[in-house]
Amino acid sequence: MNIGALVRRHRLLLGAGILLGLGGTAATLLQPLLIGDLIEAVALDRSMTWPILLIAGLFLLDAVFAAAHFYLIGRAGENIVLDMRTTLTGRLLHSRIRAFNQLEHGDVFTRTVADTSLARVALSSSVSQLITSALSTIGCVAVMAWIDWRLLLVTAGCLGAASAVALGLARAVRTAAVVNRTDTSAFGSGLLRVLGALTTVKASRAERREARHIGELADAARVSGIRVTRLSALLMPAMNVGTQVSLAVVIAWGMARTATGALPIEDLTAFIMYLFYLVSPLVMLFLSLGELQQGRAAIDRVKELAEVETETDGAYGDGYGDAYADGPTAPPRDAATAPAGVTTGAGTAAGAATSGAVTAGAPEPPAVEFADVVFAHAGAEAPTLDGISFALPRTGVTAVVGPSGAGKTTLFQLIERFHTPDRGSIRLAGTDTAALPLDELRSRIGLVEQEAPLMRGTVRENLTYAQPDAGDAEIAEAVSAAHLTEVIAALPAGLDTRLGEAGTGLSGGQRQRLAIARALLTRPDVLLLDEATSHLDSDSEEALRRAIADIGTRCQVLTIAHRLTTTIDADRILVIEDGRLRAHGSHADLMDRDATYRRLAGRQLAPAAGAAS
Repeated sequence: MNIGALVRRHRLLLGAGILLGLGGTAATLLQPLLIGDLIEAVALDRSMTWPILLIAGLFLLDAVFAAAHFYLIGRAGENIVLDMRTTLTGRLLHSRIRAFNQLEHGDVFTRTVADTSLARVALSSSVSQLITSALSTIGCVAVMAWIDWRLLLVTAGCLGAASAVALGLARAVRTAAVVNRTDTSAFGSGLLRVLGALTTVKASRAERREARHIGELADAARVSGIRVTRLSALLMPAMNVGTQVSLAVVIAWGMARTATGALPIEDLTAFIMYLFYLVSPLVMLFLSLGELQQGRAAIDRVKELAEVETETDGAYGDGYGDAYADGPTAPPRDAATAPAGVTTGAGTAAGAATSGAVTAGAPEPPAVEFADVVFAHAGAEAPTLDGISFALPRTGVTAVVGPSGAGKTTLFQLIERFHTPDRGSIRLAGTDTAALPLDELRSRIGLVEQEAPLMRGTVRENLTYAQPDAGDAEIAEAVSAAHLTEVIAALPAGLDTRLGEAGTGLSGGQRQRLAIARALLTRPDVLLLDEATSHLDSDSEEALRRAIADIGTRCQVLTIAHRLTTTIDADRILVIEDGRLRAHGSHADLMDRDATYRRLAGRQLAPAAGAAS
């Protein structure tokens, strides 16, 4: 994020506000001189009408300038914080999943909301106040030197010592502010962590333990906040001490000189007024400096967040490392053993891992094709997917099975380009996904995650989230396919029923079916189901199985499966183990020739197998 560019975008408002502030400063600096003229007019028994009118006019002009100054600076500040927040939000929404998952969500919220507010003060109000206060100080000092330079030297000595102390305090404020922002973010992250798993906290009887932990985080933020307050509170007293000492010296020495006739009384009066006028901009100067130091800490945090890596529509090569660029040595390719509808890079009798892609005899490009894909998560010692190759036809149902951690979900994330492979290529209908704009790619893929995430809002808003312009007929078709018609009809306001956070108001199975309907509404070329039947009862699962079979006649359905019913119905099955494509085939074929699939069927799917038989 280029902070300078954001500020320059609103330079007209800022410039106009600063000019008005300078106009107010000029009006303020003229006031003591006119009051001196008023005193002289009284002493000489001249008319006071014009001096009083001029002074009143200056007071009025000063008030108008001040009001306009604060309005324009405030408006510019709000515009700047809007730009910062929209820029941050855009970068976060377009961030790479890998980079975003490394962030603490509570800290992200604090930086986006609270730190941008502090940055606004630093970039608008504080900078403007620094400029106007600095010029007011310079103007006061110049006029005081013109009136009597000896008195000015005394004043400068007293105020100079106070200013040195104030500068040291301002630096300490910035250091303390950095610590306080970090502590505040830690508190926000801790609170968000607990609230996101509130039912688990209650079920684990951990309320008191978590309350104590969050209380400790809140107390740390309080302690560091008090330090910032304490240091900030010392700024004004430091300046007041210098002002009071200088005022006492100026009055004592000035009156002595007035008594001897060395200094006219009107000059002493004007000098003392300028001394009072000097105090306010000096105090504001150092207060603004303190605010600016706090704001700089916030700006640094905002800029750091804005550097999160974002997705691009360019080719692969996102700089995530090429630890496995050379990859393992591939076994010999053998496409002859592939079952109907699946083309892979190898197919030994044991269903060994494959490398390379061969597509033979297909009348049209495969719906999805992996060619020697290697991918490793950041910091992983071994690749999550290692030399994966297969090709799937444009229609049908394909089940992906394997032990936990085998890389099944990662496979889906690569298709959606949430991650990009370290080696190899992925094609959608014959086109490398790296060459497709992200919007086009994801519009052709429907994804139903295992957690079936929903958002606060109405059922209709969640249903049409990926297809906002969907018509009633399309909605009804998707709802029916997901076996939700009766569920929605029973809701208080039907499709317009409001849901709470994460879709509260619906059962787990209903939320999952709503997510499936949302994906179907986009009419995808490829539908990815990440264990979509995991929360469904037997009746709903049977209805969804029929729906999936029907959808499979129109597009390729790729589903991660842990239930035997899902794999039996599938046209083809891919078995993944240790990041490699171990075997592929039909249920009966794999039960005969693959030990891993047989073990999974015997252990994880035994209850379902018994029910099916």
